[in-house]
Amino acid sequence: MNITTTAIGYEANLPITDPSSLVEREIELPSPRAHDLLVEVKAVSVNPADVKLRAQASAKDFPSGFRVLGFDAAGVVESVGSAVTLFNPGDEVFYAGTIDRPGTNQRLHLVDERIVGRKPASLSFADAAALPLTSITAWEVLFDRFGLTPESCGTLLVVGATGGVGSVMVQLAEALLPKVSVIATASTPERAEYIRELGAEYTVNHRGDLTAQVLNIAPQGVDWLFTAHSEHQLPLYAEIVRPFGQIAAIDDGPRDVEPLKAKSITWHWELMFTRPVQQTPDMIAQHELLDRVADLVDEGRLRTTVTRTITPINAATLRQAHELVESGRTVGKVVVAGWE
Repeated sequence: MNITTTAIGYEANLPITDPSSLVEREIELPSPRAHDLLVEVKAVSVNPADVKLRAQASAKDFPSGFRVLGFDAAGVVESVGSAVTLFNPGDEVFYAGTIDRPGTNQRLHLVDERIVGRKPASLSFADAAALPLTSITAWEVLFDRFGLTPESCGTLLVVGATGGVGSVMVQLAEALLPKVSVIATASTPERAEYIRELGAEYTVNHRGDLTAQVLNIAPQGVDWLFTAHSEHQLPLYAEIVRPFGQIAAIDDGPRDVEPLKAKSITWHWELMFTRPVQQTPDMIAQHELLDRVADLVDEGRLRTTVTRTITPINAATLRQAHELVESGRTVGKVVVAGWE
């Protein structure tokens, strides 16, 4: 049986201020896969990944003339595929989707159960939709890339701490890494206060002399550095990371890592879409970590990072959300919730 749904996407690369940059269409869902859930989407959030995909779109991105954006979503399972074992119809879920399938900006959405978690019971759909992509990214950096454990000791520098990933990473470190001190970058007193409330022991202003500020706190250098802004920064990072330290980055492009060689500093790329796109044997790890995140939320040890909720979900409100994220000045996450 063919299923159609309302979807919001784009047909051409246009500035977000253009009313045609995001448009609403009725589309037919593809055939579900064995591990798929059909989810009734209640809320979505907008990430820099959405903005980047739309801004970089070219003709090859529109083989069918229309592309649906969206990664983060929270909603209710409508039906399940033949091989599904983790969820049942009626379950409330949250997830971040994947880059190689249609996005979540649609009323009904197909997603593999192995990258879906139970929605935190203590959160609304809107508050839950802010968390999946950033939580997966922060978790994979701390525990998969850096290999940290509750016994790990040292100092973590989070560059861009008031953004979506950084504001979750600070909380995860506070909740699960008791022996790790966190230095967080923030450009204003208000942002510094926000990130201290989430658990950062120290804040520094990345618009100032970052090297001097960080080495004043950690004279031997930091053990781990996370960054969403690594371009042209590696010589600086080489100064503030200790010998045999580690760096993880989530932004794009090749990097000349030669400045890191003298200190034998390890460089990691982190892309939270690797598991679902590559269909790795441990793909279900994203389901497991999202369930753990839900536990932490319901235990009061992790809070949503939504700072702006817009309603309802339509082309105009999603354009508004994209414009906010595209400005680069948002703190936390922007969510769009509820259909007309």
